[in-house]
Amino acid sequence: MKPTVAILGAGSMGETFGLGLLRAGWETSDLSIADRRHERIREVEFLTGITATLDAAQAVAGKRVIVVAVKPKDVPALLEQIRETLAADQVIVSIAAGVTIASYEKELPDIPIVRSMPNTPAAIDEGMTAYCGGTHADTEAIKDAAAVLGAVGDTIELSEDLLDAVTAVSGTGPAYAFLLAEAMTEAAIREGLPHYAAERLVHQTLRGAGMLLAGSDKSAFRLRSDVTSPGGTTAAAMYALEEGGFRTLIEDAIRAAARRSRELGRTAAGDSDG
Repeated sequence: MKPTVAILGAGSMGETFGLGLLRAGWETSDLSIADRRHERIREVEFLTGITATLDAAQAVAGKRVIVVAVKPKDVPALLEQIRETLAADQVIVSIAAGVTIASYEKELPDIPIVRSMPNTPAAIDEGMTAYCGGTHADTEAIKDAAAVLGAVGDTIELSEDLLDAVTAVSGTGPAYAFLLAEAMTEAAIREGLPHYAAERLVHQTLRGAGMLLAGSDKSAFRLRSDVTSPGGTTAAAMYALEEGGFRTLIEDAIRAAARRSRELGRTAAGDSDG
C-alpha cells in the first residue's frame, strides 16, 4: 500500500515529486501540497489536480510522509508551522540541501527524519536520490520514505556524512552535463555546423554516452580507453582537455558545491538556534 504524502514547497522539485508520484500510481486524494505563494498554489493545483493550500499544517494532517521541499533557509520557519500538527507515526523526508538530521531532530525530537538529496532528472523519472535515516527512523519509516523517493528514479542509502558529497556529485551533477552540452554546442557551431544540427548531435551524443555508461559493466575509464585510439581524433581531444586542466576543474567544482552544501546546513541550524 502506498503511503499518503504531503509536499511542503511547490517549487520546481515539489512539483516534480507531485507529478512523479501521480505517474507512479498515487491518487490525487493521497497527496497534498502546501506553499506560501497564493498564485503558485492555484498554478500547481491546476497542473497536478492535487489539493494545494497555503496552510502547511493543514497539508500535513493525516499524511504519512511529509516531503520538505523548501529552501534550506526556510526550513526552521516551516517546522515551526507544522510542529503541533505532527504525530510520531509520520515521517519527515527532507530534500533541502545541506540541512542536517540533527537540525530537524532538535525541532522535532520524536519524529522520524529521513534526509535525502534528489536531482532534476527526477522530472522524467530518471532521478538519482541518496538518503539516510535519523534516530527515530525505523524500518517502516525508511521503507515508506524510499518508496516516495523511488517514485522519481533510482535511490541509494548512504550515511549522512556523505550527503554533502552526494549533493556536489549527483545533486549538482546535471548542471555539469548541461554546461558541457552548452560548450560542445557552441564549439560545434564555430566549426561550421548549423545550430539545429549542433544541438541534435550534442544532445543525442550525451544521452547515448550516459545510457552506455549506466548499462555497461565497464568503468568510465575502460569505455573512454576503448574509443581513444593512439594518434586518433579522440586522443587529440583528450590531450587538449587534460592539458587544459579538465579534471582539476571538475574536482574544484565538486569541492565548491560540497562546501556550499555544508554552509547551507550551518545557516539553517543557526536560524533555528536563534
